Amino acid sequence: MLKKSLLALALSSVFLTGCGGSSSNDAVVPEVESKFTFDATEMITNLTNDVIVAGYKNLNDEAAVYLLATQNLANTATEENLAAAQQAWKDVRVHWEQGESHIFGPVDALSIDPHLDTWPLNTSDLQALLNTQSGFNATQLKAFNDDVQGFHTMEFLLFGDGVADNEKAIGEMTALEREYLSAAAEVFKSHTQTLFDAWTVANDPNDANSPAYKDLLLTPDNEVYSSSLGVVQELINGMIGIVDEVGNGKISEPFGSSIDNIDTTKVESQYSWNSLADFTDNIQGVQNVYRGEFLGQADKTGIIDFVTAADAAIATRVDTEIVDAIAAIKAVAGDNDLPFRQAINDADARVRIQTAIDKLTTLQTSLENDVLTQLNEWQQP
Repeated sequence: MLKKSLLALALSSVFLTGCGGSSSNDAVVPEVESKFTFDATEMITNLTNDVIVAGYKNLNDEAAVYLLATQNLANTATEENLAAAQQAWKDVRVHWEQGESHIFGPVDALSIDPHLDTWPLNTSDLQALLNTQSGFNATQLKAFNDDVQGFHTMEFLLFGDGVADNEKAIGEMTALEREYLSAAAEVFKSHTQTLFDAWTVANDPNDANSPAYKDLLLTPDNEVYSSSLGVVQELINGMIGIVDEVGNGKISEPFGSSIDNIDTTKVESQYSWNSLADFTDNIQGVQNVYRGEFLGQADKTGIIDFVTAADAAIATRVDTEIVDAIAAIKAVAGDNDLPFRQAINDADARVRIQTAIDKLTTLQTSLENDVLTQLNEWQQP
């Protein structure tokens, strides 16, 4: 979702005079007696290669599968092909949403975020294009505004408006819509390839000699990160940013202060009824970075190991808070499996939503006050 966390930016101004893709300075921290040492090399290497880069590879690979599914649908309009394209959209969505826990570097600098995930969708302009043009191709679409391409444009075409259901029938989809969808998927795939290449080949697509962005993290002492401190700062702030966005933005804004002032127009991924899966994957992405591995993988080094070196009790508590936040988001649907768009207008579900918001607030507070602040007391080897 195209949305910047003011809180994360504020935190950066407190702990860091420059970080990420905009400065060469590391965190400026008070002169205090060091309380712990930790060699971050293994952690940074693992998170860079086996979480971030691996995640973008998964995104790019699934985007190729999704593109093929939309092409099959454009060529052969069947219920089976529509269902396959819908599922492929959900599959690629997982990797993007989990990746929002580290939305820095090329995804920001190359405007990949708005190209892929601008919300809300401009349905009026999209309909006008469908009403006035006789055909579409990827070259055309790439020149269109971001609010008529990307995830949510394709979601709307695949699933319908999401008001009564998310089960669009093939008879409700025109040949021109299928053509638009396939062209949008082709543009989408080009952006995921650009993102993956920026991390693994050259961070500037216009300069083949520019370093792969992963190398800037792996070998700090460069124009972006002058030491490991800036890299760890970047990773922690990435977690804080998405927890803030999910709790205070994606969930709280449509939820409103009472059932009388909900705003369903602000529910992201409402056409597919995928909102709760989005939110869950966002915090799963936080867990990936914190633990250093994808769910179900063997134990590897993550931010939890950095925190453990400072305070094992805090490290364990934060890990539990991440698990609790994920569980609370999943619980929102209840026994009736309510989509988020409907849940915000249901009295019982609203209690569960508030619980999820509270869990996210607790997690955000811990990340800000108990994890990020460990940078002040870290002595690098």
